Amino acid sequence: MQYRAPRWLPGGHAQTIWAALFSRRHDGPPPSWTRERWDTPDGDFIDVDFLDGAPPDAPLFVLFHGLEGDRSSHSSIAFASAARARGWAMALPHFRGCSGELNRAPRAYHSGDYEEVGWILQRLRQRHGAPLMVAGVSLGGNALLRWAEEAGTTATPVVHGVCAICSPIDLAAAGAAIDRGFNKQVYARRFLRTMIPKACAKLQQHPGLFDGERLRRATTIYEFDNLFTAPLHGFRNTEDYWARAAAKPHLHRIRVPALVLNARNDPFVPGASLPRATEVGAHVTLWQPGHGGHVGFPAGRLPGHLLTMPEQVCDWLWKQR
Repeated sequence: MQYRAPRWLPGGHAQTIWAALFSRRHDGPPPSWTRERWDTPDGDFIDVDFLDGAPPDAPLFVLFHGLEGDRSSHSSIAFASAARARGWAMALPHFRGCSGELNRAPRAYHSGDYEEVGWILQRLRQRHGAPLMVAGVSLGGNALLRWAEEAGTTATPVVHGVCAICSPIDLAAAGAAIDRGFNKQVYARRFLRTMIPKACAKLQQHPGLFDGERLRRATTIYEFDNLFTAPLHGFRNTEDYWARAAAKPHLHRIRVPALVLNARNDPFVPGASLPRATEVGAHVTLWQPGHGGHVGFPAGRLPGHLLTMPEQVCDWLWKQR
């Protein structure tokens, strides 16, 4: 697997921002979807989108989106285009509250949401009748790895392989990086622009759930996680959440083929925090190209396209069958 950034787009910030805002994400017409609403075991719901046009017997590819992502995310569209070109079926589960409608329960979603991931994968596996190919982007990739770690050998009947793309598998390092300097002004502010209003809507659903005034004043991911994410999902505070939800310390427990892909110039997943080969088990493949940014990897001439990375990830997953 290899990636070479185009000469006209140097640096991790440029490769991240250009890919998200300006790149070409699909070949042919935009992907179209059919949505299903699934009731969760705790009385809530999630929405799962299925790519239109796949043959009934097609292999099933599953993609878990990143923080505040959905089917319109640039990575979701690029993977849908790659899956469609292969004749694959594709499912894109939305984490709670990310499909355009606020979920009912007090909880939302988080980086270590492996029980939710496991429930979704088991249901898709039973429906499809064969093991799945699964990838997760950023937050979704960390949660996917956490599921593979917790599942151990029981993951084998469910998936052929898993891939985490630009995932903050050392959450403390990534959290510190996104909350300072340029990252804070651009990336953290962008995430908080949607996270805070959704949390405030959750507070209207469930009065007294947390301190709304303090949350409205939050300017960092750390503060948001301390006031909202951690207490709503059973963690003591941000430090406890980032420590227990991080996938990096448990990579040796994975017992299915797993690809962990991180660009070393990712603006808020520091290269120094990435695992070395001695820190992972035999089932884990590390791919750490020098360039690509955060879920970027644009290639070719202007405006650049995003299909190089999804194509290589799909190729790797197919080889695990």
